[in-house]
Amino acid sequence: MSNLSVKPFTTYGKRVAKWVFNTLPSMELKNGRVLNAVKWAGQHISSPQNRVILGATALMSQPFIDLHNRNVDDETRKVSAARTVAKILAGTTTGFFVRYYAIKAVDFFTLKPDKTIRTVKSLLFPRGVNTTIKGMQQYKLALGTFISLGVMMFTNFAIDAPLTKVLTNMFVKKIKEHERKKVDNSIMTNPIPTVSNDKEKPKNNTYIHRPSMDSFISRKEAK
Repeated sequence: MSNLSVKPFTTYGKRVAKWVFNTLPSMELKNGRVLNAVKWAGQHISSPQNRVILGATALMSQPFIDLHNRNVDDETRKVSAARTVAKILAGTTTGFFVRYYAIKAVDFFTLKPDKTIRTVKSLLFPRGVNTTIKGMQQYKLALGTFISLGVMMFTNFAIDAPLTKVLTNMFVKKIKEHERKKVDNSIMTNPIPTVSNDKEKPKNNTYIHRPSMDSFISRKEAK
Protein backbone atom coordinates (compact mmCIF):
# COMPACT_ATOMS: atom_id res chain seq x y z
CA MET A 1 0.00 0.00 0.00
CA SER A 2 2.83 2.38 0.84
CA ASN A 3 4.59 1.71 -2.46
CA LEU A 4 1.38 2.45 -4.37
CA SER A 5 0.89 5.73 -2.51
CA VAL A 6 4.49 6.93 -2.93
CA LYS A 7 4.93 6.00 -6.60
CA PRO A 8 2.67 8.75 -8.05
CA PHE A 9 4.58 11.41 -6.09
CA THR A 10 7.98 10.15 -7.27
CA THR A 11 6.74 10.03 -10.86
CA TYR A 12 5.36 13.56 -10.61
CA GLY A 13 8.62 14.76 -9.05
CA LYS A 14 10.63 13.29 -11.92
CA ARG A 15 8.39 15.00 -14.44
CA VAL A 16 8.80 18.35 -12.70
CA ALA A 17 12.58 17.93 -12.52
CA LYS A 18 12.70 16.98 -16.20
CA TRP A 19 10.58 20.00 -17.13
CA VAL A 20 12.81 22.35 -15.14
CA PHE A 21 15.93 20.84 -16.69
CA ASN A 22 14.55 21.21 -20.22
CA THR A 23 13.30 24.75 -19.57
CA LEU A 24 16.55 26.17 -18.24
CA PRO A 25 18.86 27.56 -20.92
CA SER A 26 21.89 25.43 -21.72
CA MET A 27 25.33 26.55 -22.87
CA GLU A 28 28.31 24.59 -24.07
CA LEU A 29 31.78 25.94 -23.40
CA LYS A 30 34.11 25.43 -26.35
CA ASN A 31 36.72 28.14 -25.87
CA GLY A 32 39.94 26.58 -24.57
CA ARG A 33 40.85 29.54 -22.38
CA VAL A 34 37.43 29.61 -20.75
CA LEU A 35 37.56 25.86 -20.11
CA ASN A 36 41.01 26.14 -18.58
CA ALA A 37 39.87 29.04 -16.39
CA VAL A 38 36.84 27.12 -15.15
CA LYS A 39 38.96 24.03 -14.54
CA TRP A 40 41.57 26.04 -12.64
CA ALA A 41 38.91 27.74 -10.51
CA GLY A 42 37.33 24.39 -9.63
CA GLN A 43 40.67 22.93 -8.62
CA HIS A 44 42.22 25.86 -6.76
CA ILE A 45 39.36 27.96 -5.33
CA SER A 46 37.80 26.27 -2.32
CA SER A 47 34.30 26.79 -0.99
CA PRO A 48 35.36 29.21 1.80
CA GLN A 49 37.36 31.27 -0.68
CA ASN A 50 34.39 31.30 -3.02
CA ARG A 51 32.23 32.70 -0.21
CA VAL A 52 34.73 35.50 0.41
CA ILE A 53 34.76 36.37 -3.31
CA LEU A 54 30.95 36.54 -3.36
CA GLY A 55 30.94 38.74 -0.25
CA ALA A 56 33.54 41.13 -1.67
CA THR A 57 31.62 41.43 -4.93
CA ALA A 58 28.39 42.17 -3.06
CA LEU A 59 30.14 44.71 -0.83
CA MET A 60 31.40 46.61 -3.88
CA SER A 61 28.00 46.86 -5.57
CA GLN A 62 24.92 46.53 -3.35
CA PRO A 63 25.52 49.45 -0.90
CA PHE A 64 25.95 51.87 -3.82
CA ILE A 65 22.60 50.76 -5.24
CA ASP A 66 20.95 51.65 -1.91
CA LEU A 67 22.73 55.01 -1.70
CA HIS A 68 21.53 56.03 -5.18
CA ASN A 69 17.90 55.04 -4.66
CA ARG A 70 16.08 58.33 -5.31
CA ASN A 71 12.67 56.93 -4.39
CA VAL A 72 13.40 57.40 -0.65
CA ASP A 73 14.77 60.22 1.47
CA ASP A 74 18.44 60.70 2.33
CA GLU A 75 18.25 59.23 5.84
CA THR A 76 16.46 56.08 4.61
CA ARG A 77 19.12 55.58 1.93
CA LYS A 78 21.91 55.73 4.48
CA VAL A 79 20.20 53.35 6.91
CA SER A 80 19.43 50.93 4.08
CA ALA A 81 23.06 50.99 2.91
CA ALA A 82 24.27 50.43 6.49
CA ARG A 83 21.98 47.43 6.87
CA THR A 84 23.14 46.00 3.54
CA VAL A 85 26.81 46.30 4.55
CA ALA A 86 26.07 44.71 7.92
CA LYS A 87 24.18 41.83 6.29
CA ILE A 88 27.00 41.17 3.80
CA LEU A 89 29.68 41.23 6.50
CA ALA A 90 27.71 38.96 8.82
CA GLY A 91 26.81 36.48 6.08
CA THR A 92 30.30 36.38 4.61
CA THR A 93 32.01 35.94 7.98
CA THR A 94 29.63 33.21 9.14
CA GLY A 95 29.64 31.43 5.78
CA PHE A 96 33.43 31.45 5.56
CA PHE A 97 34.03 29.98 9.01
CA VAL A 98 31.22 27.42 8.75
CA ARG A 99 32.54 26.11 5.43
CA TYR A 100 36.16 26.23 6.57
CA TYR A 101 35.59 24.23 9.75
CA ALA A 102 33.18 21.84 8.00
CA ILE A 103 35.92 20.94 5.52
CA LYS A 104 38.40 20.61 8.40
CA ALA A 105 36.01 18.25 10.18
CA VAL A 106 35.62 16.14 7.03
CA ASP A 107 39.39 16.07 6.69
CA PHE A 108 39.68 14.84 10.27
CA PHE A 109 37.17 12.01 9.76
CA THR A 110 38.46 10.78 6.39
CA LEU A 111 41.60 9.00 7.50
CA LYS A 112 42.25 5.92 5.40
CA PRO A 113 41.14 2.93 7.50
CA ASP A 114 43.05 -0.23 8.19
CA LYS A 115 41.99 -3.35 6.32
CA THR A 116 40.57 -4.95 9.45
CA ILE A 117 39.82 -2.06 11.83
CA ARG A 118 37.69 1.00 11.05
CA THR A 119 38.13 3.86 13.55
CA VAL A 120 36.17 7.05 14.18
CA LYS A 121 38.70 9.05 12.16
CA SER A 122 37.85 6.97 9.10
CA LEU A 123 34.10 7.41 9.52
CA LEU A 124 33.64 9.52 6.36
CA PHE A 125 36.17 7.73 4.21
CA PRO A 126 34.48 6.50 0.98
CA ARG A 127 34.00 2.76 0.94
CA GLY A 128 34.68 0.51 -2.05
CA VAL A 129 36.22 3.30 -4.10
CA ASN A 130 39.82 3.53 -5.25
CA THR A 131 40.53 7.23 -4.84
CA THR A 132 43.64 9.13 -5.80
CA ILE A 133 45.12 11.94 -3.74
CA LYS A 134 43.61 14.54 -6.07
CA GLY A 135 40.23 12.83 -6.11
CA MET A 136 40.23 12.51 -2.32
CA GLN A 137 40.92 16.21 -1.96
CA GLN A 138 37.94 17.03 -4.18
CA TYR A 139 35.81 14.61 -2.17
CA LYS A 140 36.68 16.38 1.08
CA LEU A 141 35.89 19.80 -0.33
CA ALA A 142 32.58 18.66 -1.81
CA LEU A 143 31.44 16.81 1.31
CA GLY A 144 32.53 19.69 3.57
CA THR A 145 30.57 22.17 1.45
CA PHE A 146 27.49 19.93 1.53
CA ILE A 147 27.65 19.62 5.32
CA SER A 148 28.18 23.37 5.74
CA LEU A 149 25.00 24.08 3.78
CA GLY A 150 23.04 22.08 6.34
CA VAL A 151 24.77 23.83 9.23
CA MET A 152 24.08 27.26 7.76
CA MET A 153 20.35 26.59 7.84
CA PHE A 154 20.67 27.07 11.62
CA THR A 155 23.46 29.65 11.74
CA ASN A 156 21.43 32.01 9.54
CA PHE A 157 18.97 32.42 12.44
CA ALA A 158 21.33 31.85 15.36
CA ILE A 159 24.27 34.02 14.23
CA ASP A 160 23.59 35.96 11.02
CA ALA A 161 20.40 37.73 12.11
CA PRO A 162 21.64 38.91 15.56
CA LEU A 163 25.04 39.90 14.16
CA THR A 164 23.38 41.85 11.34
CA LYS A 165 21.27 43.76 13.88
CA VAL A 166 24.29 44.61 16.04
CA LEU A 167 26.37 45.79 13.07
CA THR A 168 23.46 47.81 11.64
CA ASN A 169 22.94 49.67 14.93
CA MET A 170 26.66 50.34 15.18
CA PHE A 171 26.88 51.70 11.62
CA VAL A 172 23.76 53.87 12.03
CA LYS A 173 25.20 55.32 15.24
CA LYS A 174 28.45 56.17 13.45
CA ILE A 175 26.52 57.79 10.59
CA LYS A 176 24.53 59.98 13.01
CA GLU A 177 27.69 61.00 14.86
CA HIS A 178 29.32 61.93 11.56
CA GLU A 179 26.29 63.99 10.52
CA ARG A 180 26.29 65.76 13.89
CA LYS A 181 29.97 66.65 13.53
CA LYS A 182 29.35 68.01 10.04
CA VAL A 183 26.60 70.26 11.36
CA ASP A 184 28.79 71.48 14.25
CA ASN A 185 31.71 72.22 11.91
CA SER A 186 29.41 74.05 9.54
CA ILE A 187 28.13 76.26 12.37
CA MET A 188 31.70 77.02 13.51
CA THR A 189 32.95 77.93 10.05
CA ASN A 190 29.78 79.78 9.00
CA PRO A 191 28.23 81.35 12.14
CA ILE A 192 24.64 82.47 11.98
CA PRO A 193 24.46 86.30 11.80
CA THR A 194 22.74 87.90 14.80
CA VAL A 195 20.66 91.09 14.77
CA SER A 196 22.19 93.78 16.98
CA ASN A 197 19.95 95.89 19.21
CA ASP A 198 22.58 98.59 19.62
CA LYS A 199 21.93 100.44 16.37
CA GLU A 200 21.19 103.69 18.19
CA LYS A 201 24.42 103.62 20.16
CA PRO A 202 26.95 106.16 18.92
CA LYS A 203 30.55 105.18 18.34
CA ASN A 204 31.76 107.20 21.37
CA ASN A 205 29.70 104.95 23.69
CA THR A 206 27.41 107.87 24.75
CA TYR A 207 23.68 107.32 24.85
CA ILE A 208 21.01 109.63 23.48
CA HIS A 209 17.85 109.79 25.50
CA ARG A 210 14.72 109.73 23.39
CA PRO A 211 11.36 110.09 25.13
CA SER A 212 8.80 107.44 24.55
CA MET A 213 5.42 107.98 22.92
CA ASP A 214 3.60 107.67 26.26
CA SER A 215 5.58 110.50 27.80
CA PHE A 216 4.99 112.67 24.74
CA ILE A 217 1.20 112.15 24.96
CA SER A 218 1.13 112.84 28.70
CA ARG A 219 2.99 116.14 28.21
CA LYS A 220 0.58 117.18 25.49
CA GLU A 221 -2.44 116.52 27.74
CA ALA A 222 -0.84 118.43 30.58
CA LYS A 223 -0.62 121.53 28.35
